[in-house]
Amino acid sequence: MNTVISLTPRDLLVASSLIVLDAILSLVLQLNLHRQIVIASLRMVLQLLLIGYVLKLIFALNNPAVTLLLILIMVLIAARETAARPERRFKGWTTLGIGAASVASATLITALFALTTALRPHPWYAPRYAVPLAGILLGNILNATSLSLDSLLGSIARERPAVEARLTLGATYWEAATPFVRGAIRRGLVPIINQMSASGVVTLPGIMTGQILAGLDPMEAVKYQILLMFLLSGGSGLAAAGAAYLAAWGLTDDRQRLRLDRLAQARAG
Repeated sequence: MNTVISLTPRDLLVASSLIVLDAILSLVLQLNLHRQIVIASLRMVLQLLLIGYVLKLIFALNNPAVTLLLILIMVLIAARETAARPERRFKGWTTLGIGAASVASATLITALFALTTALRPHPWYAPRYAVPLAGILLGNILNATSLSLDSLLGSIARERPAVEARLTLGATYWEAATPFVRGAIRRGLVPIINQMSASGVVTLPGIMTGQILAGLDPMEAVKYQILLMFLLSGGSGLAAAGAAYLAAWGLTDDRQRLRLDRLAQARAG
């Protein structure tokens, strides 16, 4: 018989003693991390409590417009994070636009595919399914997008002489840029490939562990985890490819020239 173990505030308070242990280790070993550890843990608790109340309200409303609004806010935050991570960026709002387009399209396509095929909730836009699914997809899609974007912009900037030499010899811009686009997509897909390879052997994924702790049958939890890994893989691939091609397109013009002048100066460090 499956039973859900409800956690009390006292249970969480006892678990927080491990944060205190980390802070003490930082003080004893002079790591100078105790302040960051305490602030990060407090911030994490406040953020999760807030989103818990927000989700409870949205689940109660069961309104597709409100659900879509929350997902759009999540996408915009993810797009901002994507644009902030690469070492090289476009001038203006181009990097943010590429991040938003890649993240939004990959999340929308993958989430709709899951909701209308494997999960099939009624209604299909039910917030209890749509919001958590979008949230877990965004985490991996954000990572794939930022890695792909950083790789494409950084590699073309570093290899400018080679790209321009190929253009001088008669190659089209896309012929010269294709190896860098492939490399960027490959880099964006590496984390999810590693994650799939380690699942069930090196690690027990967090979603699966949480479901088992919540009382779900282990085999059912495994099925959900397999589904999620497939979705994360597909979403990461779409996002990495979209970001790489959009960034490469942004570095040329109608005369097939390499336009590195559209990039801002690289950040120090």
